[in-house]
Amino acid sequence: MALSTSVNKTSSKHNSPADDGRGTVVGPRYKWLVLSNTTLGVLMATINASSLIIALPAIFRGIKLNPLNPANFTYLLWILMGYLLITAVLVVTVGKIGDIYGRVRIYNIGFAVFTAGSIGLSAVWSHGSAGALEIIIIRLVQGIGAAFLMSNSVAIITDAFPASQRGMALGVNMIAAMAGSFIGLLAGGFLATIDWRWVFLMNVPIGIIGTVWAYVSLKEIGIRTKVKLDWMGNATFAFGLTGILVGITYGIRPYGGHVMGWTNPFVLGCIGSGILLLIIFGIVESHVASPMFKLSLFRIRAFTAGNLASLLAAIGRGGLMFMMIIWLQGVWLPLHGYSFSNTPLWAGIFLLPMTGGFLLSGPLSGYLSDRFGARPFATGGMLVAAINFVLLTILPVNFPYPLFAAIIFVDGLAMGMFVSPNTAGIMNSVPPEERGAASGMRVTFFNAGMPLSIGIFFSLMALGLAGSVPHSLFNGLAANGLPAQLAHQISSGPPIGYLFSAMLGYNPLKTLLGPALHRLPASTVAKLTGHAFFPSLMAGPFKHGLIIIFLFAAGMSLIAAAASWMRGERYVHHGAAESLAAVHDAAILRRDTARDGLATVYDPAGRSDVDAAISEEIIESLD
Repeated sequence: MALSTSVNKTSSKHNSPADDGRGTVVGPRYKWLVLSNTTLGVLMATINASSLIIALPAIFRGIKLNPLNPANFTYLLWILMGYLLITAVLVVTVGKIGDIYGRVRIYNIGFAVFTAGSIGLSAVWSHGSAGALEIIIIRLVQGIGAAFLMSNSVAIITDAFPASQRGMALGVNMIAAMAGSFIGLLAGGFLATIDWRWVFLMNVPIGIIGTVWAYVSLKEIGIRTKVKLDWMGNATFAFGLTGILVGITYGIRPYGGHVMGWTNPFVLGCIGSGILLLIIFGIVESHVASPMFKLSLFRIRAFTAGNLASLLAAIGRGGLMFMMIIWLQGVWLPLHGYSFSNTPLWAGIFLLPMTGGFLLSGPLSGYLSDRFGARPFATGGMLVAAINFVLLTILPVNFPYPLFAAIIFVDGLAMGMFVSPNTAGIMNSVPPEERGAASGMRVTFFNAGMPLSIGIFFSLMALGLAGSVPHSLFNGLAANGLPAQLAHQISSGPPIGYLFSAMLGYNPLKTLLGPALHRLPASTVAKLTGHAFFPSLMAGPFKHGLIIIFLFAAGMSLIAAAASWMRGERYVHHGAAESLAAVHDAAILRRDTARDGLATVYDPAGRSDVDAAISEEIIESLD
């Protein structure tokens, strides 16, 4: 009778509204409300990111800023990477604040701040460097809002869904991210032809709806931890990571007579001081009572391996989208008759198979990982990605599109296999009271890997172009009647300028030749500024740079696969403070996985004897 009573009580509790222990009661449908609202937040953020990339040409023309002027490289880099930098620096701190004051509250603030940033960006009226600075500063404000959203949304989902459904829920969330990228590419390309400000204004209705909806409907059901903020750890971490990422950002910019800035004392000083501050941060965190970056979480193998795999994957492919866009906009599309002004939109359209692959595999792999664990899917995704990068090295630069589409479709499949299972594996492995901080740490690893990858990719490409572009460009210009002095001047420009012009949809020769165009025959002008001349000169050197980049990416993907495999069998951390419903879910999962010989679900030492006894009774009754 005792057994029957305890089991019935457990089942009743499991099917009734959940109570977090502070009087907050939510119904069984609440988890779907959480998923839909957080998905809207992800959708808004990714629409903003991808639309900005496509709309950059219109933005630069709108604020009257010449992207080919080396002095303007910094503005372009900060518009692209400042947002990533601020989110990488803040997400752990904001996640910890969410653990203390409530994840839903901080998430709501993030929605509001991001929306305000979108309004501010659409209201930029200055031109030239002043307009660029305004965009950069307001983008940093947007990044603060994004950090509030990103650090808490995954933790809120993890709080609302049982472990047996988290992979599926996070897979749906990741689908929204890819759908947002798809919508942003198309919407950004279309709206930029009307007015670049509409690219930012389109986020405003989504932001207002999401902010009000989150405020009204989301509840604080997560476990809060009342501790003091680690201000010393926050300061050393923020300034240390900022120093490294700023150094990487300026390392892409030409310096002195060098094509890159890696010998710049400012770059070396930023990176060196950043590393020193992060070492100090590690020492501080091991001595404070309530550390910001809870180093003890790294004792959990699934947490450490998942984050390491995420960092390596981000380094291996963070700059991939930029390289693909440059490949299409700077070489392939012009060679196939597309004008430079139209290449940004068409580049987005031709990259859609990658999105399709992700949309197909993301939710499926997330669902399957709930049963079989993250390791086979996350590891398999990275292995497929490595093979795909090798295939890209043998693809001709002027490729047949169906073959290119097939390869990037498989690449999307590979990333879908990796992202949602890996995220679920990380979040399942941590105690409930640490989910906000853990989610922030997860985002930090990913967001730190992104700018690092962009810096590496651009550096490898610029070094690859530097050895062959000047000679190829000089010979091509001189053979078409340009004076040797002018041909030498144009061909001696920094290769990074050609890369950025291609990414922004500019034909650099039309700008670089300037007044010289009026002194040349009309037929020569038409040839030099046409679709095919500059791309044909760039094709060979660009292919050489791509091979180096893709081999690097393949190597990083293989290491990420090894890191992912090291996570071990499925691990789900159920804290003692979680509801009895979670105990019931854990018991069923233990019974199923043990019976099928699939994995092991571990209960931490902190689980009460009563919960453990109930869990065993549930298993016996189910059997």
